[in-house]
Amino acid sequence: MCSLFGIWQGDNLLLLLQTPENIFSDASLYLHIYILGFLFLFLYNVGTGIFTALGDSRTPLYFLIGSSLGNIALDLLFVIAFDMGVAGVAWATFLAQGIACVLALITLFFRLKKLQTTEAHQFFSFAVLGQVTKVAVPSILQQCFVSVGNLFIQGLVNSYGSAVIAGYSGAIKLNTFGVTCMTTLSNGLSSFTAQNLGAGKKDRVQEGFRAGAKMGILVSLPFVLVYFFFSEAAMGLFMKSESAEAIAAGAMFLKIVTPFYFVVSTKVMCDGVLRGGSAMLYFMTTTFTDLVLRVVLAFVFAIGFGLGSTGIWLSWPFGWSISCILSYVFYRKKPWEKRSYDTL
Repeated sequence: MCSLFGIWQGDNLLLLLQTPENIFSDASLYLHIYILGFLFLFLYNVGTGIFTALGDSRTPLYFLIGSSLGNIALDLLFVIAFDMGVAGVAWATFLAQGIACVLALITLFFRLKKLQTTEAHQFFSFAVLGQVTKVAVPSILQQCFVSVGNLFIQGLVNSYGSAVIAGYSGAIKLNTFGVTCMTTLSNGLSSFTAQNLGAGKKDRVQEGFRAGAKMGILVSLPFVLVYFFFSEAAMGLFMKSESAEAIAAGAMFLKIVTPFYFVVSTKVMCDGVLRGGSAMLYFMTTTFTDLVLRVVLAFVFAIGFGLGSTGIWLSWPFGWSISCILSYVFYRKKPWEKRSYDTL
């Protein structure tokens, strides 16, 4: 449904985001090709979730690394060798995601066949569906909130011209790389929490959080140092032929947000425990707070205070900091101690 809607309304969405005319056709072409891979993304994430639940986080990591390297290789092939331009980049992403998805599902199929179980196989269970829905729906809503919020922010960024758009795009790639490392640790902590609660070892939850928080800080430190002190050089990795204005805009984003990576790390570790303990209402509350603050403050700082694109970048630390405080308060409430996990 998302793919069909995106193909149908893709151009209108780009217009809604105030995409500049000089890059509109390329953006439309890339979007319509990229959307075709939504099914691959969905199935891959389902497979990753099952692997993680089985205690195997390495296998999906291998497929992710292979997909990333394959994407780079296909980019070079399609763009440089075949001179396909933007379409080549889009098709490279589509193929890399598709191959990773198919290989992951094949591996998962053979892995599940080896599992020994004393219970008769059920093709479908409403009880299991109810349990999955209870956890999945809040996560789906959370992702929707994030996506919608990012659309508002992207639309505001687009209003400042192609140079700022280019700078933001490059900086976001670098930022995503750093934050993804932290969220990956958070996902591991979530699985650790769920497994220990299921085994009745609630006392290990806080031990896991402390270990995760320390690891998160260690992972954050290199990104903070590199992105803050070498922001222009880091931007140059993605923007060899871009203008000085674009590099300056992206570097400013990195200098403003990266000192708060330690805050983000603490937040996502708290969120990992909350998700693992099925405290989804708390998790949604912190995520929604972060998102609303970032969107509202981006407009207030950029337009209300006349700070321009710098005002947009400033909204990130504010949203992260306040939502981090909320996440930690909810974590300290220890909601997992107030419920039974026998039926999960």
